[in-house]
Amino acid sequence: MTDANRKRHYRILVRDLNVPWSIGVFDHEYEKVQMVKINLELESDEMLDPDSDDFDQVACYATISEKIRMLASTGHIKLVETLAHRIGLLCLDDSHIQTAIVRVEKPEALKNALSVGVEITRTRKDLEIFN
Repeated sequence: MTDANRKRHYRILVRDLNVPWSIGVFDHEYEKVQMVKINLELESDEMLDPDSDDFDQVACYATISEKIRMLASTGHIKLVETLAHRIGLLCLDDSHIQTAIVRVEKPEALKNALSVGVEITRTRKDLEIFN
């Protein structure tokens, strides 16, 4: 494959998206919503013509962020691992996104730690496995 035929990519970064979530395995975590911090690093196809300034040729980080907020309203999730997985697949719903690195953290989980969490990577190939 020549450089001219190779598809170009860029990274979309969403940092410290704070979303109130019902999450956790302990009884007290079912009783109140806690803040979850989400970080995304999304590898996206570049526009065919970067000079076109065409919104339809790019992944929209605002749309993805809103879908994550909507996911929070679907009910309690026990594990940050499950949440990260679901967010990864949600990001891949946008056909421009090729890879999603998702970090989910619970800042309130441990009193003596800034936060705890997980980081996962999901790719287009994972859609075949998980769908």
